[in-house]
Amino acid sequence: MIEHYLYCGRAISIAAPAGLVIWLFANIGINGESLLSIIANFLNPFAQLMGLDGYILAAFILGIPANEIVLPIILMCYLQGTSLINMEDTFAIGEILKQNGWTILTAINVMIFTILHFPCTTTLLTIKKETGSWKWTIISFLIPTVCGIVLCMLTTFVYVIGKCYFPIT
Repeated sequence: MIEHYLYCGRAISIAAPAGLVIWLFANIGINGESLLSIIANFLNPFAQLMGLDGYILAAFILGIPANEIVLPIILMCYLQGTSLINMEDTFAIGEILKQNGWTILTAINVMIFTILHFPCTTTLLTIKKETGSWKWTIISFLIPTVCGIVLCMLTTFVYVIGKCYFPIT
């Protein structure tokens, strides 16, 4: 029972500062553009290789404290909001995603990267505590992330090549 409280305490001590950082990135701007948009635009070329966009990749990076905030961050970015968005209407979410360029490839690669990317910060801290090793913590971060990136790039490559050789009319 004490371990449960320690785990929750670590989660809270990570989630609060992360929420502040996300809020600051969404609300502080340069020349009328939020820091979040600047970061997303910077990440966009690499994200495109993965079949994603810069906002999606930025959301995954900012979602490291808790993976369940990735979609709210994506929605906040697409709606140009200044705070996290929580929507219950899945049809409305789908419409927002489509309006922002999501295709079947985007959806597949988001699912792939959701499954194969770094664990949340609390899990990484637990790995560090249990193993006593930063090496295993870093390996636990890198292996799924590299696998996710490579698989998304491979999926994108196959999709693009397939569209070139087998165009649907």
